[in-house]
Amino acid sequence: MAKADFYETLGVGRTADEKELKSAFRKLAMKFHPDKNPGDAEAEKKFKELNEAYETLKDPQKRAAYDRYGHAAFEQGGMGGGGGYSSSGGFSDIFEDIFGDMMGGGRARRSSGGRERGADLRYNMEITLEEAFAGKTAQIRVPTSITCDVCSGSGAKPGTQPKTCGTCQGSGRVRASQGFFSVERTCPTCHGRGQTITDPCGKCHGQGRITEERSLSVNIPAGIEDGTRIRLQGEGEAGARGGPAGDLYIFLSVKPHEFFQRDGADLYCMVPISMTTAALGGTFDVATLDGSKSRVTVPEGTQAGKQFRLKAKGMPVLRSSQTGDLYIQIQIETPQKLTKRQRELLQEFEEISSKENNPESTGFFTRMKEFFEG
Repeated sequence: MAKADFYETLGVGRTADEKELKSAFRKLAMKFHPDKNPGDAEAEKKFKELNEAYETLKDPQKRAAYDRYGHAAFEQGGMGGGGGYSSSGGFSDIFEDIFGDMMGGGRARRSSGGRERGADLRYNMEITLEEAFAGKTAQIRVPTSITCDVCSGSGAKPGTQPKTCGTCQGSGRVRASQGFFSVERTCPTCHGRGQTITDPCGKCHGQGRITEERSLSVNIPAGIEDGTRIRLQGEGEAGARGGPAGDLYIFLSVKPHEFFQRDGADLYCMVPISMTTAALGGTFDVATLDGSKSRVTVPEGTQAGKQFRLKAKGMPVLRSSQTGDLYIQIQIETPQKLTKRQRELLQEFEEISSKENNPESTGFFTRMKEFFEG
């Protein structure tokens, strides 16, 4: 009986790329796997055909030979055969390649000599708006794991060396097989390191690192914004068994300011002025973050919400020569706790006022009256 076409077996076209082949094989392999179809001879046969087809077509050289000569390319031992379950790995290698991520395995995840990268650390730092404006160099103390100075990170007592794990022979992984199903797991003896320590270091107890508080200098550039993350490479937790250290991430937050609110590089400040200053005009001084003072002139008849722009008095733009602006927003304060004489003067002012003194309110109520009267 003639063999089925490998492309038809996997349900793909002859131009299918590697991704399409893998996707088709994964889907069908899960469907016809013997563990899902116990006692089903047809499913087992189909499963073997899928394995043979995928093993052939995933290899560029075998695929080229198959495309040219068909199944004849693998007869009489040509190209080393077209698949099957060889003692050198066979389907277990294919299954690991396809399903390795789901099984938590994969050869690429094995550690070499037990070396493991250290964990990344996070440090939260709060600064003032003035510090964000000018920049600063901050000293911080971070509790972290550092390489043991006695064993130099090996975890073994000085004068001794870690030994190759006898269970996994140094690979850090052990394989369990059942029928056609093969799964790799972390070695239970060495926990994936590939080595065991029979005589551990007395200071780090075999861990290769100890916990200690370190002092670090952090440069905070001028113009930095709230929520910025600064990465200090290699300043995280030390790696196990002499592995590379992780990184330290500093998350910055800027304290709310008493007077200024920030929007990017611009600053906003709400300034209350008296009713008489708004009506008659006047001036006032406002302090800025650069340590200077700027004078603001209020013209006669200024209304609430009026904004005045002070150019280049805002925040510096990070890593740039540009600077934002400062916007002064006017808030008119209504007099409170009036004396008898003050009340009399205001009443007198109201009596002699005309529409020209209050054009906005006069116009508003006129339009509203017209609206309700149709």
